[in-house]
Amino acid sequence: MLTKIILALILPCLLVILFTRVTYNHYVGTGLTIALLVASIYKGYTHTSIINVLDLLSLTAGFLYSRRMVRKFKG
Repeated sequence: MLTKIILALILPCLLVILFTRVTYNHYVGTGLTIALLVASIYKGYTHTSIINVLDLLSLTAGFLYSRRMVRKFKG
């Protein structure tokens, strides 16, 4: 359980940043990460709602960081 909590805090943020670096668009990066999170919830890999909330917090942090990163790239 502790491992899932730590991964929920780190992994979505890193995925948003990775997808943003590849596509140069933070909306696409966030959308791809949301799609992966929805698929993992649908398959049953997240057992508690705490994990889902932590995923959303990490996703938000990744979105905010990647938005700043894209602004830095463009100008």
